[in-house]
Amino acid sequence: MSASAPSSENQGVSGFPEVCFGRSADGLLVGLVGDTAFAMADAGDGKHYLVTGWRIRKPMAEWTRADFYGHCGELADEAAFRARVLENAEHSQEKRALARREIPSKANTPWGPSQGATVYAEGVVFHSTASHGGFRLSPERNGKVQPQLRAADGFYEEDECWAIVAITFPHLFTGFERRSAERTMKDSFPDAWEAITGNVLQPGESWKKDERVFLAEHADHWIVVSAITSDHVKGFVEVIGTPGGKRGPGTEERRFLVPSEEYRIGRFGFVVDESRHRVYGGPSSFVGWQGRRAS
Repeated sequence: MSASAPSSENQGVSGFPEVCFGRSADGLLVGLVGDTAFAMADAGDGKHYLVTGWRIRKPMAEWTRADFYGHCGELADEAAFRARVLENAEHSQEKRALARREIPSKANTPWGPSQGATVYAEGVVFHSTASHGGFRLSPERNGKVQPQLRAADGFYEEDECWAIVAITFPHLFTGFERRSAERTMKDSFPDAWEAITGNVLQPGESWKKDERVFLAEHADHWIVVSAITSDHVKGFVEVIGTPGGKRGPGTEERRFLVPSEEYRIGRFGFVVDESRHRVYGGPSSFVGWQGRRAS
């Protein structure tokens, strides 16, 4: 049984007849694409985020926040919500047109035995496992991947490396997937992206590249690697910092106290200001702290 049809006041959107918008029983802006339901939920402080549900078996006007369980990131406003829903509809349409096939599989993968696979094309197969998943390319297909990005075994995990497959075979992916792949390549593989495209990524265009700059600028500073609200000094966060945020055996550690209202992690970590955040040698709120080394 699919989700209920929209009521007369919640009609389909031009160009996307399977999409409709409305209001829930508790006043949320909601949308429906096939069997997938969306809502713009209140996150407090004037912020909102996108939530999803599946096959809600009642009219939109009877939906409530309790019908939604998936969390899909922040939303700026109602226009952003409608854009995200329409983007999902476009993605669904294009994916149907690509006619990918679901097949049973017990193939061995780096992430464990396959529990099922999706065939994108001959030699391009996505495997799902109990813990992870990713693509496996045939030797012929793998030979088409740029050498600096090519995995020798033909496996590409689903978190970041899937984007390598998408930029190599863009005709097998939807517009939404191609845009996501481009974003992932810039963030995670900036050197390869620049070499392939000839475009130099500017500050703010690549997470990995920006992180390198941050770590280079703060190589001689203490960067927090662990933090906990202090049980011993009210109003402070007890933090453990290491030089340049390094981790691993032999790395020097120091504890500091940072006022709670100042402690904001930031994009790449919190940098200790030694002129203001004092070294702390008192009782620790970290379980088992005995001047240990980082591991």
